[in-house]
Formats: sequence, C-alpha cells, structure tokens
Amino acid sequence: MRTVTFAVLAGLSLSTVAPAWAADLDYGVLRGPEYEPAAPVVDWSGLYFGAHAGYTSASNGFRNVYQEMISDALHDTTAETIFNASTLLRTQSARAGGTSFGGFAGVNYQFDETVLGLEVDYTSFGKVGISSDSRSIFRLLDSGDYQAVSFRGKSSTQIDDFGTIRARAGYALGNFLPYVTGGLAIGRALITDRVDYQYYGYSQTTYISNLTALAGQKANVSNFGYARFSQTNPTIGTGETVAADRVPLIRAKTKVVGGIALGAGLEFALTQNIVLRGEYQYVLFNDFDGHKANINTVRGGAAVKF
Repeated sequence: MRTVTFAVLAGLSLSTVAPAWAADLDYGVLRGPEYEPAAPVVDWSGLYFGAHAGYTSASNGFRNVYQEMISDALHDTTAETIFNASTLLRTQSARAGGTSFGGFAGVNYQFDETVLGLEVDYTSFGKVGISSDSRSIFRLLDSGDYQAVSFRGKSSTQIDDFGTIRARAGYALGNFLPYVTGGLAIGRALITDRVDYQYYGYSQTTYISNLTALAGQKANVSNFGYARFSQTNPTIGTGETVAADRVPLIRAKTKVVGGIALGAGLEFALTQNIVLRGEYQYVLFNDFDGHKANINTVRGGAAVKF
C-alpha cells in the first residue's frame, strides 16, 4: 500500500515540476544563430538624374588651317607661285586639360540581371589648346629681284561645352552595376586662326648697278613692302630700311560640332534611391574647318533614382 501511495505522489510531483522546467529551457541552441533577414534586392529600373565632376583632357589637332588663308591673300604674287608661301607653316597637335562638371539624366529598364537604359548628359569644359609656328625665307629671283616672306601663325581650339545622348547596358551584381555606353555627341567650339605676314623685296640688279654708276646715272631701285627704304642701303635692320608692319589674316568663329561618345562605368546603390558612380567617357568630334578634337574624361557623380 505504501509503495502504491509513493508512486502516485511521485507522479504528481513530476507533472507539476516538468512544465516549470520546460518554461525555463532555452531553445536558442536548437534554432542555431540569430536569424537575419535577407538584404533587400536593388531595383535598378526607373528615372534618375544627378550631377558629375572630374578631369577632362582634350587633344586638339589642326589640318592645313593656314593654307587657304595665305593662298587667298597671296595667290597672285611670287610669294605663292615661287616661294609656295601657303605651305610654309606647320601646326602641331595641342593638349588642354582641366576640371569639368555637369549633369545627367536617364532611365533604366531591368530584365533579371540585365539593365538597359538611355542617358543624356552635359559637360562644361572651356579649356583651349594652342598651336603656333613661324617661318621666314628669302630668295634672289632669276629677274634679279631680292624678295623675302615672313610668317607667324597661331591657331587655337576651345571646347566650351558638350553633351551626349547614349544607350547604356549593364549587369546588376547586387548593389553594383558595371556598364558600358555609347552614342552621339554635340558640342560648341570656338576656333581661331591667325597669320601675320611680311612680304617685301627690291631690285638687287639695279642696286648693284648703282654702286658703280656715276651720280647722274643712278637709277631708282624699285621696291615694295617697306615702311622706309634707302636707295643706298636696302638691308633691313640698318635703321635706314624698315619693312612694313605685318599684315594680319584672322579667322574666328564659334562652331557647333558633332561626333561620337563611348564610355564605361560602375554604379553603386547606396540606397534604393541614391546612386553613386565612377565613369570614363571618350568623345571624338568630326573635323571642323581643319580643327579636330578628341576628349577623355574621368569623373564621379551622384544621382537620385525614382
């Protein structure tokens, strides 16, 4: 009887204590580490706009920019027919670099990990590349005339600003979007070409003849292109004979120029609506009045996406 009573009491005690133990038992070990929700997936689709700034380097080329100007001015003279004056000056390419800034806007469409879009941008630059050359040449002609030509040329190209419209294609890697881009470019360029020249000569045959002629037999030494000419000392630089001032030939205009744009970059989604980017862009403009320009830009930017 005592045995049965003890068994009943023990059973009742266990049934009372067991729930208390169960309430105090920590099941965290069974669940593993604390659960962390998955990071939200970035949706790259939508409209965006932003601003950028960076460094731009322009390589400016010049092709026969002086030839037409000199030929038009001297085409009926021996300076062109004998000296080939329009071919004397040469231009070298010139670089111009500095900071640039602007803005951009576009739209993206995402298809799984592929992101396609269209973007327009504007860049303010305003740097100028300058090339210059000078050349002097003289000759004693078969006619007995001494003639000389002297040229000093300077050309410049200033890319004020430019814009592009480009297609974009990228591949989404979480918060990162590497992309390539390509399209058309349009810009404003201020071009200036200037040549200052002197063209002068005199009859050396007559001058030499006068050296041995009697005073009453001396002939007038014909000449041109002088501000002051001495019949007895025609050498320039003596103080008695001075060449006329240089004649300026100037061509300056603002051109709207077109070309192509290529580039690549990497975007990082700081949040669903704030995007940072780094980008390289190459712009090649078509030839404009003998001037050429290709532009390399490295820049960073930030955008708001909707």
